[in-house]
Amino acid sequence: MPVRIKKKSRVPGVMITQYVEELPEGMATPDFTRKPISLTIQEGKVAIFRAVITGKPTPTVTWARNEGEIDDERWKMVHDTSSGEYQLQMPALTVDQADTYKCYAKNEYGIAVVTATLNIIEVCFVFFRRVDPEAKEEKKPEIDERFWELLMSADKKDYESICAQYGVTDFRGMLKKLSERKIEREQELCNLKPIELKDDGDAEFELEMSLKDPTSKIFIYKDGVMIPYDVDAEVKHGLKQVGKKFVFSINGVDPDDAGLYQVEVDGVKIFSTDFKLPPVEFLVKIQDVKAEEREDAVFECVISHPLKKINWTGKNVPLEQGDKYDIIVSEDMLIHTLVVKDCKLLDKGIYAAVTGQNCCNAWLIVEADAASSEPKQKVQAKEGEASVSNVRYFHLDPGVYFTGGLSDVTAIIGTDAELVCRLSSEDCDAVWYKDGNEVRMTTDDICIVKDGTYRKLIIKNCKEEDSGKYRCEADGRKTEAALSVEDPPRINADDLTEFIKPVIIKTGKDAAFKLSFVGREPMKIQWYNEGEELLEDTHIKIEKSSSHSRLLLTKCQRKTTGEIKIKIKNECGTTEAISQLVVLDKPTPPLGPVDIIESSAACIDFKWRTPKDNGGSPITDYILERQQIGRNSWKKLGKIGPEAKYRDTDVDHGRKYCYHIRAETDQGISEMMETDDIQAGTKAYPGPPSTPKIISAFKDCINLAWSAPTNTGGTNILGYNIEKRKNGSNLWGHVNPLDEPIREKKYAVKDVVEGFEYEFRVSAINISGAGEPSTPSEFVFARDPKKPPGKVTDLKVTDSTYSTLSLGWSKPTEEEGVKDEAKGYFVELRPAENPEWGRCNSNAIIMSSYTIMGLKSMAMYWVRVVATNEGGDGEPQELDNYIIAMPPPVRPQFTDKKMKNFVVMKAGNSARINFNFKASPIPAVKWLKDGHPVPKRVTVSNTDTSSQLMIPSSERHDTGIYTIIVKNLVGQETSSVEIRVTDDPKPPGPVELEENVSGTVTVSWTPSPDETKDDRLHYMITKHDSVKRNWQTVADHLFNNKFTVINIMPGREYKFRVYTKNDMGLSKPSESAIWEVKRKTGRFNKYDTPPSFSVPLKMHKSPESYECYMSCAVTGNPKPYVTWYRNNISLNTNTNYYITNTCGVCSMVILKVGPKDSGDYTVIAENTLGRVECSTKLVVEGKKTFK
Repeated sequence: MPVRIKKKSRVPGVMITQYVEELPEGMATPDFTRKPISLTIQEGKVAIFRAVITGKPTPTVTWARNEGEIDDERWKMVHDTSSGEYQLQMPALTVDQADTYKCYAKNEYGIAVVTATLNIIEVCFVFFRRVDPEAKEEKKPEIDERFWELLMSADKKDYESICAQYGVTDFRGMLKKLSERKIEREQELCNLKPIELKDDGDAEFELEMSLKDPTSKIFIYKDGVMIPYDVDAEVKHGLKQVGKKFVFSINGVDPDDAGLYQVEVDGVKIFSTDFKLPPVEFLVKIQDVKAEEREDAVFECVISHPLKKINWTGKNVPLEQGDKYDIIVSEDMLIHTLVVKDCKLLDKGIYAAVTGQNCCNAWLIVEADAASSEPKQKVQAKEGEASVSNVRYFHLDPGVYFTGGLSDVTAIIGTDAELVCRLSSEDCDAVWYKDGNEVRMTTDDICIVKDGTYRKLIIKNCKEEDSGKYRCEADGRKTEAALSVEDPPRINADDLTEFIKPVIIKTGKDAAFKLSFVGREPMKIQWYNEGEELLEDTHIKIEKSSSHSRLLLTKCQRKTTGEIKIKIKNECGTTEAISQLVVLDKPTPPLGPVDIIESSAACIDFKWRTPKDNGGSPITDYILERQQIGRNSWKKLGKIGPEAKYRDTDVDHGRKYCYHIRAETDQGISEMMETDDIQAGTKAYPGPPSTPKIISAFKDCINLAWSAPTNTGGTNILGYNIEKRKNGSNLWGHVNPLDEPIREKKYAVKDVVEGFEYEFRVSAINISGAGEPSTPSEFVFARDPKKPPGKVTDLKVTDSTYSTLSLGWSKPTEEEGVKDEAKGYFVELRPAENPEWGRCNSNAIIMSSYTIMGLKSMAMYWVRVVATNEGGDGEPQELDNYIIAMPPPVRPQFTDKKMKNFVVMKAGNSARINFNFKASPIPAVKWLKDGHPVPKRVTVSNTDTSSQLMIPSSERHDTGIYTIIVKNLVGQETSSVEIRVTDDPKPPGPVELEENVSGTVTVSWTPSPDETKDDRLHYMITKHDSVKRNWQTVADHLFNNKFTVINIMPGREYKFRVYTKNDMGLSKPSESAIWEVKRKTGRFNKYDTPPSFSVPLKMHKSPESYECYMSCAVTGNPKPYVTWYRNNISLNTNTNYYITNTCGVCSMVILKVGPKDSGDYTVIAENTLGRVECSTKLVVEGKKTFK
């Protein structure tokens, strides 16, 4: 079953679909390493999409477009096998080729797709329309500038909602104007000049930017790939800023620099240009060179355009300046030289000079020099110049050559064309040829000019037969170029003047437009009305010929009014002409709703908007008629003039009126627009008074007061109405009778029930009536005032930190008629240095606990609590003493679970010791070294709960015992750590061997240089004999420089190594010379036997701290010498082990076994006849406990 697995490409924008679940080994789906980029190119130019594709097996590449097919006539698909690049080429762009293109890469394992857009800038002759000075400009309502700013930054999906918000209904006009504004903004952003190739071989282009954000990022791309740049002028690409001007430069242009350059600012590509280098030809090519071995060979060529550098290759390998090759360029950058120094037979081959697509090559032949093997003498050049041999230096005299070749010229038929080239000498004559035939000045239309080093061929009044390939020859050199004579569509100026005059007709009539033109056939003729192409139908007739075209519009309607454009196009270019068609008709109705300027008892003044379309003629009058609401008849008001407003003074106060409005022009009267009902003299009610304030409350009366409204409705306030509502009810009831308004701005409400809770609101009254009521007052109980509460009890501190304090208390006791119940509490705080109390909570709290925040560490404060209710605040209750902002006292304690007491550091490394502790109040921390304050070079960092000691670069004299003392008011705690600073030990000096007692050897050595610096330094000795052939430790933890090794057997060779050891580890060994004790020759005793074990060692398991006994039996004659080992380390000299050998029974006792005693134990018995060993294992178990 086929699968479709979506994969992610490394190149953004590439979509990959895999056809199989698992790819076979070595196979790969198609992918783009370089994708085609979107292009914006002028009509008539060349457009090329480039892509580099990978995949195995090699994918099949196809191209497609969204609209239409790709044919072989105008599109060319190319694959460059050398670079692996796939191209879609469009040689001469036309407008209809603008589209979205897709590139498909497909093999049997998947497909990759990428899209790119081609935008084409249309080239045409634009004729501006002529405006009739007598025509009145139609006034359009101005749109808020914020509307356009919103659209500039909004998504397209939000356009509709923004237009609805600002009342914009002309979507087509809005989009057109928005596009213009975006173009204006881009023009404000960047004023660009094309790339210019300078005489010194560099290239640059300028950008003038006014960026809103000075931090905007600027990127430059070449053929879709971002190129790095720097402000340094010596690098390949540079970008310098001077004010608002940015200059992008290319240092030392070479053929690889040609391509499409794009400038991007904040993700928007604002400029594109195609940089093309002029074709560089070889005026003098390199010649074959024959040189003897050890000589220098020179290749030299002359090119047609200055270049700082050309590419040299030798035997298909690029050549660079160095010890073997010198590359020289003349001051005018036209003569380029390659010097092959000190030629050898291997240098023989083909050498080539390459300038872009052109190249020339020659042979270097090297002959063997049998006469001498010494190098030929060379001429030593100055520093920076080529070192060239004085033998066989072939310098070519270029003679007269072209310093500037011909360039292709395109001319319009009937105009002049000029072909120009430049020679290196003024005296040389040039001969001109057209299509191989010599050109002579036989007519006045041909002119050959010699101007200094310039040679010109001027062809006047060009005709089509003048097109062809022209060549200029001088002194055997030549340069060629093509002249193309084009015949684009052209319009006679008088015909154009007549055409652009507006055509004005009445609706239902016919309109005709005719225009004559000349140009090369075939020509494509198109007519447009307001940008839409006109095609023949019942009301549109189009006549076309090779010299003119006529458009006939029959039975024209008002909507046909607008721009009439003709567009004529052939292979040489495009031209346009624009005229105007005005179709006159009666106007559309005026637009509503009306805006009321004034509506009073004396008049109604209102205005409206003009018709959306005046029918092509100005408004001469508006015709009005009026109807009083409630009546059937309409009163004619007549014509009021062209102004869209009316003031009606014949009205009755309080009546409502409706109006019909029609617009009149020379072409007729519009349909009527009917207004909404308009009332003469509308009522104005007063605004709401202020919120009623509760002055006092009793069980049978509540006193209120309020302020007058700020808006009185333009008349005097006649009085006020009061309403009340019980808590929990939705109904408002009137307090005063409606016909008896309250005159004053205060009132005593007596219609209340004791124990109920009420709220009140007030409304003002003027001549128009009662206005909106005020906002309700706060709820109030109908009861006599309460007594303030008493003091709180049991006030205490429950918790504290350096910035907070938690309090707790009990509510005060109640006494009927003296102290009522507390409804809330206020906590007050006073710093010790401030006599004023401040409240910690702005609103009373109902809880009997509170936490004060934001205290100053270790500061002293006084605290009190005040109980409150509706009767006021009670007496405050203070704490008995001041409090300090700190946690409860805690004696210093170290909190680290494992505290180090010994640290070894390598000299030069930094040492850090951390101690964590807890203490309250914050303790003082002090560090000592060996009982004295630490040196200044030691850094101590303290926090409230930790301390760190750091030695930045430790040295040996930093060794010592460091003590930390943590102390506060409650107590102190100390801890110590020994820091030992040492280094890798240096080996001891030479090792000497001496035999003082038979069967032993005394090993002595020169002390290590570190012995005096490190009191823990000691030595270890290992032994190697010719029988065992391995190294065994015979002594360890030696603090002197001498040791006697026993059990030295005759007839064996011994070597000894001495190591230095300290806390850092082991040094390199010092090795002794070979020590050998000669075997004594004597008579063999038949009773002599080699050693053997009659009873071997047994495996032992012993609990920790118990005694362990090991034994074995050894026989042999002469008596064997027995040595005990643990993990290959000799134990015979270790006092921790009790070793005996009685009558061949060898035993070893460990009095108190510890974990370090676990391991492999070996007994070795040796005599003159041999050696034997026996091994066992000791396992130490955990310590036993007894209940």
